[in-house]
Amino acid sequence: MRVVIQRVSRSQVVVEGKEVAVSGPGLLILLGIEESDTGEDVAWLVKKIVQLRIFNDSAGVMNLSVSDMGGDVTVVSQFTLHANVKKGNRPSYIRAARPETAIPLYELFLEQLEESLRKPAGRGIFGAHMEVSLVNDGPVTIILDTKNKEL
Repeated sequence: MRVVIQRVSRSQVVVEGKEVAVSGPGLLILLGIEESDTGEDVAWLVKKIVQLRIFNDSAGVMNLSVSDMGGDVTVVSQFTLHANVKKGNRPSYIRAARPETAIPLYELFLEQLEESLRKPAGRGIFGAHMEVSLVNDGPVTIILDTKNKEL
């Protein structure tokens, strides 16, 4: 699994002209799932995201997690995070998980995230064309990959 995590002051997801998610201060997470991902990847990623200290404390130091500050989280599935552009100019998405693998893992990710945060998460619609808007706070953008935990 690969995620791009953005600290935001607000975010919004629109599908077919209808707002499906809106959030205040917190995180916008773009989630890419590949065929080899498992529930272990989900558990590691959720724990890491919930504990990631990227919000300012009263001294202005990034010392608080999204959980500590009670922030909102919105998750958007994004298979293009697994694009391979090694050859040519047209990306290959061969590593991106097919829906029968990705959807259950996407749902598990959301379930575990909501359980850890003790609040609902906003979400896009899997496989839909989405318009995602955000106000990046900082900007702070973090990339995590369960296949390369040293990133």
